[in-house]
Amino acid sequence: MTEGSGIADLRRRLAGRPGDGALLSALFGALDRAGQAGTPEEAVARSNLGEALRRQGRLAEAEAHHRIALAWLPEFGGNHYNWGVTLQALGRLAEAADAYGEAARLMPGFAPAACNQGVLLRDLGRLDEAEEPLRRSLGLDPTLVPARLALAALYRDRGDLERAVAGFRTCLCLRPDLAEGQANLALALKERAQQAGGAPEDGGSAIAGFERALRIGLPDPGGVLAQLVQQRRHLCRWDGLGPLSDQLVALVRDGRTRQGHPWIFLGEGAGPELERTCAERYAAWKTGGIRPAFPQRRSRGPRLRIGYLSADFHEHATAMLIAELVERHDRGRFEIVGCSTGPDDGGPLRGRLVADFDRFLDLSALPDQSAARAIHGAGIDILVDLKGHTQNARPGIAAYRPAPVQAQWLGYPGTLGNPAIDYVIADPVVAPAAHQPFYSERIVHLPDSYQPNDRKRIIGPVPSRASCGLPEEGVVFCAFNAPYKIGPVLFGRWCRLLDRVPGSVLWLLHGAPEVAVNLRRAAVANGVAPDRLVFAPRLPGPAHLARHRLANLFLDSGPVGAHTTASDALWAGLPVLSVLGRSFAGRVAASLLHAVGLPELAVADWDAYEAAACRLATDPAELSALKRRLEEGRLTAPLFDTDRFASSIETAYATMWDIHAAGAPPRGFAVPARDGASQG
Repeated sequence: MTEGSGIADLRRRLAGRPGDGALLSALFGALDRAGQAGTPEEAVARSNLGEALRRQGRLAEAEAHHRIALAWLPEFGGNHYNWGVTLQALGRLAEAADAYGEAARLMPGFAPAACNQGVLLRDLGRLDEAEEPLRRSLGLDPTLVPARLALAALYRDRGDLERAVAGFRTCLCLRPDLAEGQANLALALKERAQQAGGAPEDGGSAIAGFERALRIGLPDPGGVLAQLVQQRRHLCRWDGLGPLSDQLVALVRDGRTRQGHPWIFLGEGAGPELERTCAERYAAWKTGGIRPAFPQRRSRGPRLRIGYLSADFHEHATAMLIAELVERHDRGRFEIVGCSTGPDDGGPLRGRLVADFDRFLDLSALPDQSAARAIHGAGIDILVDLKGHTQNARPGIAAYRPAPVQAQWLGYPGTLGNPAIDYVIADPVVAPAAHQPFYSERIVHLPDSYQPNDRKRIIGPVPSRASCGLPEEGVVFCAFNAPYKIGPVLFGRWCRLLDRVPGSVLWLLHGAPEVAVNLRRAAVANGVAPDRLVFAPRLPGPAHLARHRLANLFLDSGPVGAHTTASDALWAGLPVLSVLGRSFAGRVAASLLHAVGLPELAVADWDAYEAAACRLATDPAELSALKRRLEEGRLTAPLFDTDRFASSIETAYATMWDIHAAGAPPRGFAVPARDGASQG
């Protein structure tokens, strides 16, 4: 028997018993005896050995054998394909995509190679590059479900939800038992329901789809379970929500999910320790395989260059909060760069921001690594992530470490769990020093509140109560938080308030049509007439701010409370009643109340909240005094003093840089308070 035929015999035996360690050892020995320059058959055998080792989880060994196989037989597509599978298992997705691309070139009729290349290019955010190989693979095999799934997901990534929904439905025609297809269709329907003009029935269809996916079974059910929980919250479908929430908390607590979304998990009120656990596992899943890609420096130019990274530089709450800050930064000491990963809506806020940044980098069409390269090329000293784990976040960009110092601020109320982020910018109320164990970042305390505001926001003419559907007399409790922040226990408290305060109404924001139906049904179940719930349509900023002046008291929610919504109310002169929550997400309104001079409205617990709301509603003099204090101090309070805020956050940036330049690791610190307030 020749050496080559012996290897072939071992290969045939191994194909039937891939987990047999003795056969692997025999094949390994035979290949070693073949020398440094193998025959084509030996090269293929070497590649097959690498694939067998990969299946056993021995990835480093597998990689070594694939390299030898490729050196011996570089023009055989199967070797490149097996190499791609191993690289993918190692988390080296860009290299794996290149390997699959070479396999597809060498085997133009082999649809899985082009399919895998397209799938990985899409995972890497290289959407334009991904579409062609996915379409090519479907041209070779129209029934190739992974390619159809990835192409539909690509459409969803681009915001083309009509084609995404159609694509996922085609996948399910081919494979109705595909849990991933059911989950992806449900997610596209959920997103379509949230668009302006979206079909109301899509929200309910999304719930049914998530439930089907979970029944079929998923390797990691946490991501889909979180989406199901969130969609039920969005629609105020509370029946059966408790057990689902308990399952989600158990998955995180027991370490059985990496895909449970941290932003959704904040709504469970499970506490900051579990919130960090959830964030760290999710961040590791989203950024797995990404390593710092750029040399780090300790030198800087004459002005410290700050890069604000966000997808929300358009008509969005984050953009509204930072607009005046961008204008007021000290240009003698700082250069301010907008790093945009989101769309241009053509609106006035987008135009204002683009004009006020010293430079504006449109990174929206770039994959993560290319976006990081552009940020590094722009010489950013401190990159500030304004998205965190919120919608359209791009955590992979910061994972490449394009800037010497990286912080997160404003967009996400908690830890990101991402080791590439050095600091979280907060204040002593939202993130006390004692909470440092719950953050992977080092906490930086600003002296007043972590939240900036825009004093240029216009409050329009105040409408009549009748025009807003409100009674001419009686207390108006305003609760303009999004419907997903309202739970059955909190809503029960609100109903008790309505019962205890005759003639009062609860003023809520319109959500999906189903929300009003469900909340009115819940009111009746709590003994309250459904017409005591009034729903406000969404209005442009000045009109929305103006109508706050018709209300008597803003009622906060929990465990996720009001953020921008609370500062809107305070800017419009409406007192906010809140509870100091367990975690950042439930402590924001308390921070704002301290910074606006009304700390007594941040009470200790929900019983105190209910008692205070009833007391204030039945004591017009006390409520009027609070409104007067708010109105008189509004323009000088630290919460609305943008120059004071700019000075504080600039001190924070300078201190971060000084720590880095000294060669020290990141450390927490507090920015000292500045005496007095600016004149605006």
